[in-house]
Amino acid sequence: MKLRKLRVKDSSFMLEWMHDEDVTKELNTSFGDKTIEDCLQFIKNARNDKNNIHFAIVNNLNEYMGTVSLKHLDSKNKRAEFAIVVRKKAMGHGYSWFGMYEILRYGFEKMKLDSIYWCVSKTNKRACNFYEKHGFAEYVDIDESVLFSYKGVDNLKWFVVKSRDRSFVGSSMIKIINIKTLGTERFGKLSFAESKRDVPFDIKRIYYITMVDEGIKRGFHAHKNLKQLIFCPYGTIFILLDDGTKKEEIMLDNPSIGILLEKPLWREMVWIESNSVLCVLASDYYDENDYIRDYQQFLNYTFMRSKK
Repeated sequence: MKLRKLRVKDSSFMLEWMHDEDVTKELNTSFGDKTIEDCLQFIKNARNDKNNIHFAIVNNLNEYMGTVSLKHLDSKNKRAEFAIVVRKKAMGHGYSWFGMYEILRYGFEKMKLDSIYWCVSKTNKRACNFYEKHGFAEYVDIDESVLFSYKGVDNLKWFVVKSRDRSFVGSSMIKIINIKTLGTERFGKLSFAESKRDVPFDIKRIYYITMVDEGIKRGFHAHKNLKQLIFCPYGTIFILLDDGTKKEEIMLDNPSIGILLEKPLWREMVWIESNSVLCVLASDYYDENDYIRDYQQFLNYTFMRSKK
């Protein structure tokens, strides 16, 4: 997956979601009367639009999967409005989170924004669940100038992310490990980690997962006692973590960043880019008895563990 500028060839796929009621039924704008000419005009206007930034979310074949935007760019207050929509075929495959993650990072790191806001209808359960699952809480103190553009629209749920609040790229369940990296402009980079120094356990096993297609999910298990350092030296992999009471997510897309798992956590991994590599440093040898491969058993295990 990646973001790129909108292209003329995206117009037919844009029209597809605009005429799909499953996609548009909870959106504040009506798209049912849009035509291919409207899509083409939108793409043309996006090229020179200084008040709005639009990117296409595409798969590894460069096929359009959705649009993600920063709208109403406000240079004075250093803020913008986030918006995203994906085709029905892209739902449930990580495209929405990838697009959101990348546009937030773009807004804060490239455009130096202080805040990014958005709203959804409270009846839009799919969107509300998506944002809540990713740890975004409802925000009530919204600037009047922002509310004015939605005057007359009721029952809205607002969200705001501040530049200082980077929880969308991290997780409170795990520790972030900065893997030591040395590099030069000509000869690339070298990353390394040493047992009992950089990694807080003896490394008894190393394994890596390769040649996985985009969108494939793996994992679906937890460990009782095993400790692991997980990192992605190549590509982009989305990690879902679940401790039995809450869920958090993190995107691994930097070979210098690893996540340390030191307690029982249900994990699922989604390959955002084909052929991404997942590497794991483990604290013990392979032991099937240490695995929990049934989610309900995992919930039972964590519940009983919390009572001890």
